[in-house]
Amino acid sequence: MHFGFGFKSSTLLIFFVHGIIFTLLLLYKGIRNGHKSSFWLAAFIFLCTMYIAPFMLGYAGWYGIDTYREILFFVPFQQLFLLPPFLYFYVKSSLNPCFRFKRKDWLHFVPAIMYAIYSLMVWVTDTLILDEYYFYADQRDKDFSAWYQIAGFVMLVFYLFESLKLYAKYKKKTYETVSFADSILHVWIQRFLIAFLGLLLIRALFFIINPEWANFGRKYWYYLAFSILFYYIALSGYVHSIKINLQFLPKLDSNTTMDFLAEADHQEKPAENSEKTQVSITEEDKILQQQLEQFMTEEQLFANPSLTLFDVASKLNTHPKKVSNIINKGFKMNFNDFVNTYRTKEVIKKVEANENNIKTLLGIALESGFNSKSTFNRAFKKHTQQTPKEYFSKKDS
Repeated sequence: MHFGFGFKSSTLLIFFVHGIIFTLLLLYKGIRNGHKSSFWLAAFIFLCTMYIAPFMLGYAGWYGIDTYREILFFVPFQQLFLLPPFLYFYVKSSLNPCFRFKRKDWLHFVPAIMYAIYSLMVWVTDTLILDEYYFYADQRDKDFSAWYQIAGFVMLVFYLFESLKLYAKYKKKTYETVSFADSILHVWIQRFLIAFLGLLLIRALFFIINPEWANFGRKYWYYLAFSILFYYIALSGYVHSIKINLQFLPKLDSNTTMDFLAEADHQEKPAENSEKTQVSITEEDKILQQQLEQFMTEEQLFANPSLTLFDVASKLNTHPKKVSNIINKGFKMNFNDFVNTYRTKEVIKKVEANENNIKTLLGIALESGFNSKSTFNRAFKKHTQQTPKEYFSKKDS
């Protein structure tokens, strides 16, 4: 099989091969561990791999050979209408293990299905019916038509922002519901979404610099940047799927605590409604606030590293949303920060009692309810505006 190994074709070939490998690895992980998010990511990585294929093969000389050119013409390698929903559902299934693909979700794939029908119609017409080029009379690959590239770009921007909004909602809900938010934030998802946004800005620049998408032009550097990004997503996603099985995560009750993940899928109520229902703190709220402070100080609920809003609400014999409202309005912070404030105070109290003479600072932090050194350092600095080292060194001097 002909393949011209030039600089451009060879570099893209490396990413192409790795894309196929990571697709198979993620599929294996998904089957072995039952992670639906691995299947979505595997499909996304495979589509990214196919996305660079025409350019890899084009630089290898395929557009110059009739039989190979027909493969590039009639196989829709660049699935611009499939990439966005796969990205979105990967993020959704990663943030919400309870996510189930529903019948209405097929609506997201209508544009991709229509383009598949169009591609099939082109192939049937030009190869089976007419036996000559009609749609491809201009000798230009339809995947690079301006309308398709622009529509795919707009669709990707839309789904990318929807994914970022979904993550922002998840992050907010997490901080409002659990005291170990840092353990389940999936920060790397936010990072690659932002990186993808940067890539789209580069692509928009290419639309301006080189609008002739039907020709190869000077798009190699864009496709190289795209390859590097999807390789980062594949590698990070695979490593993340391994960490899920190896790292310790606080156990969540599927019938209670996990509900907050499902709630993140739904649109929040308008701000006007929430303001009407939370205008002021009632006398009942003040009593609950006092009881909450009493439980936190006397029973040291904060020492439980897996403490959730549901645990506290059960202790107070009230609804979780009631407790959340009290913490938000009465203490001006979310649940995660509220609990970590008590943990930070406990660490300071124990160090001032010279417990650090027989225990390490990290040991004291873990005893006080923190589940990792990084979480302790972030929470401590947020509460005191200083790192633990800075704070205690000043105390000693």
